[in-house]
Formats: sequence, C-alpha cells, structure tokens
Amino acid sequence: MAKRVVIALGGNAILKPNQSATVETQLANIQLSAEQIAKIEKLDHQIVVTHGNGPQVGNILRQNEEAKEVVPPFPLDVCNAESQGFIGYLMEQSIKNKIEQEELTSNVVTLLTQVEVAADDPAFEKPTKPIGLFYSEEEAKKMAEEKHWVMEEDAGRGYRRVVPSPQPVTIHGVESMVHLLNQNTIVIAGGGGGIPVVKQAEGLKGIEAVIDKDRTGKKLAEQVDADVFMMLTDVNNVYINYGTPEQEKLTGLSVSEAQAYFDAGHFAEGSMGPKMEAAIAFAKQGKTAIICSLEEADLALLGEAGTRIAG
Repeated sequence: MAKRVVIALGGNAILKPNQSATVETQLANIQLSAEQIAKIEKLDHQIVVTHGNGPQVGNILRQNEEAKEVVPPFPLDVCNAESQGFIGYLMEQSIKNKIEQEELTSNVVTLLTQVEVAADDPAFEKPTKPIGLFYSEEEAKKMAEEKHWVMEEDAGRGYRRVVPSPQPVTIHGVESMVHLLNQNTIVIAGGGGGIPVVKQAEGLKGIEAVIDKDRTGKKLAEQVDADVFMMLTDVNNVYINYGTPEQEKLTGLSVSEAQAYFDAGHFAEGSMGPKMEAAIAFAKQGKTAIICSLEEADLALLGEAGTRIAG
C-alpha cells in the first residue's frame, strides 16, 4: 500500500567534505540523490524531501563578509532562504528530469518554508551552533564588540560565531504541502531546518538562528501525517559501540530498544545523536523511522536495508 514518506537528505547528498562548492559539483551530487528519489517514487509513495544547507549558508555568509564594503550583508534568516531557493531549484530540476526519463507522471514543487520557533526558547540564552568563517582571537573580539556576535573557539581551528538552535514549533505551509501530495506532487520543503521565524504582535518575523534539520524533518513528518520518516546519511546503518571491537550493526529496533541504546550514550551529539533522537520521537507515535544510506533508500523502505525503528 502506498505510504507518505518524508525524506531528509544529509549534507553529503549536496556537497561532500573537501569538494569544491561549485554549482556543477553540487548539481552532480544532487542528480545522484534524484535517482534514488525516483526509485522511491516508483514504489508509488507520496514524497516530501527536506535537506541540509550548512556548507551553502556558510559560503553565503562568507560572500557577505567579503563584499560587505560594496553590498550590505543579509541577516541569517535571509541567507537561509537564499540557500533554500538555489538548492531547491537544483533539486527540483534534477528530480523532474529523472522522473521524466523514467516515464513517471509526478510533478515536483519547491516551497520556501518558514519554521516558527518560540521567542522564549532557552536556546536564545545559550547559543551553541557554529556558523560562518573562522577568525583569529583578535578578530573575534572585534566582531563581538562591533556586531554583538557571540564568538567561541572551535576545536583549535580559530573562533567562529555561534547562534541559537531552537526547537521547531510549527512549520508553516503544511496545508499546501498536503494538497500537493494528494495531487501526485513531490514536495521539497524545510531545507536547512527551515527559515527561523518568531510570532510577534504584528505577525511573523525572521530571527537569527539555525534549526536542526533532523528536528525539523521530524516535525514536518508529524505535521504532514507521514507514515515513514527517513533520514539518509553516509552510512548504511546505525551502530552501537561504534569504532570499537564490539561494534554492532542495528537493523530492526523497537522504540524501547532504541531508547535504551540512546540513554546509554551510544550516539554522539555531533553525529548520530540528533538523528536517533528524532527517529525515536517519531516512532513513539506508532510510526516508522529509518536511518540508512542514500544508496539503499529504496531497499530500506522495503525493509531490506538500513536501521528501522518501529512504534
């Protein structure tokens, strides 16, 4: 039976480490992702695609800094929207071309997506998400004084700006997404965790923050009432005791088993932790969450690959 699936593409699906950030390179990576999405479309599922944008926003911020004497720099929420637009364009075009080659009938639409966060989220009191360029200690002090940025040392590589990473509360535009899904349309939405906004007396207003893309993916899956939330990454499975002689691949898990492994600290905050947190939270609602590689996405949906957490 056809299912509604939210697919969260990791950053490597767009730009791999140490690759040059040219449009040609990113397009070639996205075209590989489009092939897998077409395979899932062949299974007759309704599909929402969301994606990361960390390297792309970082490059936009660098362009801002390099050109600040000529062109006024944009705030972070606008940079996020800019990255959503150009990644969405490349992704939409690639998926359209692939499904036409496969003689499928689906359409594809990209939606710029505002994601509402709470103005009183504790994250605003303690920014933790590093973004943008590396600076010397002297430069960092200057940025903190002139721009009121929070600057922190980053793993011995220099100082970077850190911004809040609040929880997503509401994804706007979901009614339109559901309508499009019911009209045989693949929807690309929520890129980079979404454009962060807060609700004020006069309405929505952009705010400088970065929302975790896996948390937004989970919220998106909840709001569109998806059957499956799938996070595609650069490994085929989730592991416990990763990198040790006791390393063990996880395939099918109950929610309680997954939660026990999570509570035991098997998943690092900087890598698999957020994905497992999102997967467990979604599966607790009686749904299915999958973490797998891009290359095995269609097989994972059929239960033949990846790590599956079932509620």
